[in-house]
Amino acid sequence: MATRLLIVDDDAELTRLLTEFLQHEGFDVDVHPGGADAVLAATSGGYALVILDVMLPEISGLDILREIRRTSNTPIVLLTARGDDIDRIIGLEVGADDYVPKPFNPRELVARVRAILRRLSGQQHPPERPVLRVDDVTLDPAARTVFAIGRPIDLTTVEFDILRMLLQSAGETVGREAIAETVLGRRFDPFDRSIDVHISKVRRKLGPRAGGEERIKTIRNGGYIYTLTATRS
Repeated sequence: MATRLLIVDDDAELTRLLTEFLQHEGFDVDVHPGGADAVLAATSGGYALVILDVMLPEISGLDILREIRRTSNTPIVLLTARGDDIDRIIGLEVGADDYVPKPFNPRELVARVRAILRRLSGQQHPPERPVLRVDDVTLDPAARTVFAIGRPIDLTTVEFDILRMLLQSAGETVGREAIAETVLGRRFDPFDRSIDVHISKVRRKLGPRAGGEERIKTIRNGGYIYTLTATRS
């Protein structure tokens, strides 16, 4: 059965071209022009991923994204205006998994979509992997759950995979290049802020350790390190 995607965009010509291209790539595609009903469609559970334009006439794509994230972790790729870094950063902060700036090559969009779906498939049908426990954080790759200080942490697919990489190498630096290639499925771009934004969200959701110690440190010109306490549990 083909994977179903939802495109939320009011540009009829663009959605027609995208639909043809995505169908040629083996996807089933539905199109919605936006508005409040787009939230209902996106959260219906019938779609593996949503492609969402930021610039919509009635309700902005960012507002639709906020509403979707109230109840659903369905992966979302934003379509943004080229050079509009603010919308991209806000979109990632709100919960988008990735973004593609317009105008774009449809092959680039398909590559982003496939990278996210591969991660999601790996989480739904994972090989036997041990539960990761680092100090007061527990991550279960099979169940896709994270607990910090005994409380559940709700992460997007990208955030989950970034945290998993950091926990697997706790106490060691994980480079931005490795995160980009492994999690985002693309080569690292030093001007791309998306990894920094995802890391910031993971930090905020986990919160500091009981003693106020920072969990994830940024290594200048290096990457990130998930720190260990003096006595590891």
